[in-house]
Amino acid sequence: MPNIKSAVKRDEKSKQLRAKNRADKTALKTVIKKFDAAVEGGEKTAAAESYKVAVKAVDKAAAKGLLHKNNAAHKKSAMTVKLNKMN
Repeated sequence: MPNIKSAVKRDEKSKQLRAKNRADKTALKTVIKKFDAAVEGGEKTAAAESYKVAVKAVDKAAAKGLLHKNNAAHKKSAMTVKLNKMN
């Protein structure tokens, strides 16, 4: 446990940021899973809609620093391939 006032503040702040980052990553994973479920279900329109939402979420996560830009590009590419295989 920190003894210095600024260290106590920093510890609390890091806990808050960790909780926010975990929540954001969980939301991102949920969006991607919804896209995968739509693809598995064979619903082209639902998959196309969830694809748009998922790509936007991945881009936002990369911009915030939750994902590395290359990891975001990899995820988007994989989703695009899945969507194109449906058509």
